[in-house]
Amino acid sequence: MAASPRELTQNPLKKIWMPCKNGLPEQHASQRKVCMTNCPTLIVTVGLPARGKTYISKKLTRYLNWIGVPTKEFNVGQYRRECVKIYKSFEFFRPDNEEGLKIRKQCASAALNDVRQYLSEEGGQVAVFDATNTTRERRGTIVKFAEQNGYKVFFVESVCEDPEVIAENIVQVKLSSPDYTDCSTDEAVDDFMKRIKCYENSYQTLDEVLDRELSYIKIMDVGRRYLVNRVLDHIQSRIVYYLMNIHITPRSIYLCRHGESELNIKGRIGGDSGLSARGKQFARCLGNFIQDQNIRELKVWTSQMRRTIQTAEALTVPYEQWKALNEIDAGVCEEMMYEEIQEHYPLEFALRDQDKYRYRYPKGESYEDLVQRLEPVIMELERQENVLVICHQAVMRCLLAYFLDKSAEELPYLKCPLHTVLKLTPVAYGCKVESISLNVEAVNTHRDRPENVDISRQAEEALVTVPAHQ
Repeated sequence: MAASPRELTQNPLKKIWMPCKNGLPEQHASQRKVCMTNCPTLIVTVGLPARGKTYISKKLTRYLNWIGVPTKEFNVGQYRRECVKIYKSFEFFRPDNEEGLKIRKQCASAALNDVRQYLSEEGGQVAVFDATNTTRERRGTIVKFAEQNGYKVFFVESVCEDPEVIAENIVQVKLSSPDYTDCSTDEAVDDFMKRIKCYENSYQTLDEVLDRELSYIKIMDVGRRYLVNRVLDHIQSRIVYYLMNIHITPRSIYLCRHGESELNIKGRIGGDSGLSARGKQFARCLGNFIQDQNIRELKVWTSQMRRTIQTAEALTVPYEQWKALNEIDAGVCEEMMYEEIQEHYPLEFALRDQDKYRYRYPKGESYEDLVQRLEPVIMELERQENVLVICHQAVMRCLLAYFLDKSAEELPYLKCPLHTVLKLTPVAYGCKVESISLNVEAVNTHRDRPENVDISRQAEEALVTVPAHQ
């Protein structure tokens, strides 16, 4: 006889329905992780030194973690530096240097052991194995390792013959490497070029015929052309889509919130109010600031909410409205003060403090939902050059967390004050941030996590970090 359907209860944090026993959920919501991969995936980079493999690895790791796929990068060069404390010269990488070969194999093996630990024991879903992996034999060893452990393998090869791009990469990234701390620029460049030569003779690129059974993307001349082969699942297609959208053209992204709104002054969250007098003043100052910056072909994006559009109108330049940039939906708590939420929904207020990233407002959204909503915005930001995004506090936190590689726990508490512009400039493996205050007074809307997040806490304890307002 078929078992009768289990009873369902709504999880109070995420507001999702789940099986229960005696009115209690069978498993805590935080333990029920959404798995985007039906089995762990091992991403393997391929290419000569100075082809942007580590840049791709770090960027891909950051993106996958941001969309909620637990991912970790394993850089074999880092293992080598820990093993051989003092780097002498390119001689270490010569194909006839048996001692060097032995050490490099040991380092690759140690990295693969850590990959196994991460994917099989620590709950990771994707590991990025960042090394040259230039021979078919080396790649065969990795495929065998993956098969033995039940992982899928996806190769990412970067091929670049443009000497200017290679030289720029060496100067930008390699000269700051611990390998070259005691060298002059010329000495370091000369040594690194010789290091590349050590790999060239044995380099076997991924081949359309010989490697037709492998899953891979081949990126040629930093995105001028792509070759994609045997994409097997959802996560691999997401990786391909992402890698086909990123570029290395120098640019800056400017993030700011709308000018202070009427509801900001009253300490009310959400809503769709217009700007206060100070908010309008900020909008004018923002227009002057953007003009003074003289930014080439700047694009301006706003949400579809009144306060961001009013702010953009003062710039007297064309702008594009994105519904995806609208502020987090606070559901039944829209336009309420924190004091009112505590009074009417004390349990909700405490649950949000316990896990602000995953907490979903009744009939509203969570930060986790917001990240999913903002993925197309991130993808388009990666495609564009200079962009000013005029948005909202929760939205700005999500965008900032992506660019600065912040965790889900840090994201909801990132400080994004009103009337301040953040200028993000991609550099080497990260992002340089400049915070520019436009010196227009505004209320503080940042609420820190209070010490007491228990559902039985007193109102005073719940409201201790609420910022002052009218």
